[in-house]
Order: sequence, then structure tokens, then C-alpha cells
Amino acid sequence: MQLRIKIDGKTRQVEVDREGSRLLCRWESRDVEADAIEVASGVYSLLIGGRSFEVRVEPEPGAAGLRICAGDKHFQVEVVDPRQWRGRRGGLLEAEGRQQVLAPMPGKIVRVLVKPGESVRAGQGMVVIEAMKMQNELKSPKAGRVVRVAVTVGETVASGAVLVVVE
Repeated sequence: MQLRIKIDGKTRQVEVDREGSRLLCRWESRDVEADAIEVASGVYSLLIGGRSFEVRVEPEPGAAGLRICAGDKHFQVEVVDPRQWRGRRGGLLEAEGRQQVLAPMPGKIVRVLVKPGESVRAGQGMVVIEAMKMQNELKSPKAGRVVRVAVTVGETVASGAVLVVVE
């Protein structure tokens, strides 16, 4: 997906491809790969080049864009083409079509919060995975119906493993 993003007043061209929790970004002729999972509403855990970051995304009060906080750094961000971002949860799009919730890293399933056939809302917790002594709740990328739960409590999963399918 090609985006024009204004960060602190400077417009940049960014290309973003998403494969599960993996983000592939081309930014000013530079490639950046990241693993990203939403650990709470508007809070993301990013793994970039072996370093972990917690990033908060929230609507910018009195502005059209978003405020992104990573550590002690804060950025005002606006997507120049708003068709790409209209929707719920502070302007972020809800995923469309059949979606797979994937394991962001190897870990152990400690809780399964949904059952096949159950209706879910976007952002609803689906599975809790423990990895590197941390528990992460993986959320539904869209409102819909759980088609398949591919894991059970106590199961060890590899990075990228399909955990739940929602349509």
C-alpha cells in the first residue's frame, strides 16, 4: 500500500506491505522490517532489528491526524490520502475479508478466549500467548465470526502459526 504521510509537518512517501504481524516498509529508499502486534487498544509492540519498542497511537486532540508516542518521542502524523485510513478506533481501518490471527513470535498458548462460530468485534481479545516471559493478548483485526480456532491451551506455536481465522 502506497501512503503519503505527514510527520511533524514533513510529507513523506511510504510503501507498507503487511504479512500477518510482519510489516515491510520502504521509507525514503530505505527498507525496514518489523514485527508488530497490538497488545492493547492503541498500544503496539514493535520488534525492529532485534530491538523492542512500545508505541502508543491516539487521536491528536483538535487535529485531523494521530499522535504517536514511542518512548519519550512524540510525533504528530497525518495520512495525506484519508481514504486509506477512514474507519474506527482513532481513524484506523478495520481489516476486510477473511483474516488470520498469526503468532507474532514463538510461544505458548495460555488462554483461548473465543470459540468457532462465535461473533467477535474488532479489537476483541482472541488468544493470549506467552513469549519471552511476557503474555500478549492477540485481538481480532475485524468484526465478524470466528471460523476456526487452530490452537489449544498449553500448545507451543512457531512464529507465523495460524491461531484463529475470522470472517
